[in-house]
Amino acid sequence: MISVSKLLCGLDAESDGLRYDAAGDSAAPQITEDRQRRPVVVWNTTKRCNLYCEHCYAAADREGAPNELSTAEGKALIDDLVDYGVPVLLFSGGEPLVREDLPELIAYADDSGVRPVLSTNGTLLTRERARELQRAGLKYAGVSVDGLPDRNDRIRGQEGAFDAAVRGIEACLDVGLKTGLRYTITEHNVADLAGVVDLLVDVGVDRFCFYHLDYGGRGADIADVDLSPEATREAVTDLCDLTREYHAAGEEIETLLVGNYADAGYLVEYADREMGTDRARTIRRYLERNGGDPTGERVADVDPVGNVHLTQFWQGYALGNVRDRSFGAIWDDESNPLLAALRNREEHLSGRCAGCAYRDVCRGGSRLRALAAHDDPFAPDPKCYLTAAERDGREAMSRIRGGSTAD
Repeated sequence: MISVSKLLCGLDAESDGLRYDAAGDSAAPQITEDRQRRPVVVWNTTKRCNLYCEHCYAAADREGAPNELSTAEGKALIDDLVDYGVPVLLFSGGEPLVREDLPELIAYADDSGVRPVLSTNGTLLTRERARELQRAGLKYAGVSVDGLPDRNDRIRGQEGAFDAAVRGIEACLDVGLKTGLRYTITEHNVADLAGVVDLLVDVGVDRFCFYHLDYGGRGADIADVDLSPEATREAVTDLCDLTREYHAAGEEIETLLVGNYADAGYLVEYADREMGTDRARTIRRYLERNGGDPTGERVADVDPVGNVHLTQFWQGYALGNVRDRSFGAIWDDESNPLLAALRNREEHLSGRCAGCAYRDVCRGGSRLRALAAHDDPFAPDPKCYLTAAERDGREAMSRIRGGSTAD
């Protein structure tokens, strides 16, 4: 994740230590004081979902997967993750709220010392359920909304899904549970982006996570409606402008971009153009600490039956299964050639990525999109929208990097 509000507006957030090793710069209480050394883990607790979204990376359906991890196995997984030092466990799906044992699992995670957070479509959240999750120890709920009512409901395959999700958000806010928006941007909904932000700010939401489409699950089936590089650049520019406008008006919304680390290079360029070289230099320093695309390093996924994946979007490739080996043993096993190569990807990146001025803050972007587009996980990410001059970056970098690595 790249925090637009942190980088452009200086907004303190609880993840500053985790993401930028900048806890000392932040007045907000921190998830951790130090930059993460172990991955954030997404656990797809079930493949079952009450909706059928066109871009679902997990290809969720009305039925769960055969032999999903039981309550006891889920608790054993949590123990395993705690022993390995995982800082955050994201309960996802499918729709995790269809699991009756979700509050029990959240409470177990919280009691064990790993931070439990939730990704949900929000349509099953009532005030009573939100209160139960909050009392169990849930720290944050990310609710997926992909447009204003008509577009959202088409994307999510159910009439009334938008209204139900907003009611779910309001239920969480009513019981004091920190809640944010998750929004995957495609041609089908980019026109609604600003309208959704405006509406949910009025509701009381102050955290917005905007995801670029990754080509996993059903997301691969709609790659043809992904934004072009030019349209992506325009949408990111609009989001940067919108964030700054809200902050200038006194609304401290937190906005984040997810899934395309070309955004890192672009934010430096945007700041240099709109805010000056000093701000661009500060932003680059934070992004150097962040380290670029986290696939295979700072994010991991465990699917409903216990398979471990390089990221939640890359469901088609498994490193091993937690029923056979511990998560840590799987994640540390660099005898897997793909895992080892991803952790040394600078040696393998090809094409325009190999010599890019922003390679250290991007690390090539999505390796899954590269694989889908070029049948090569180290080819250029087709979603990169930086210009040739920005990728070359000699003039800008000589100016911006002056002092950029000094603390």
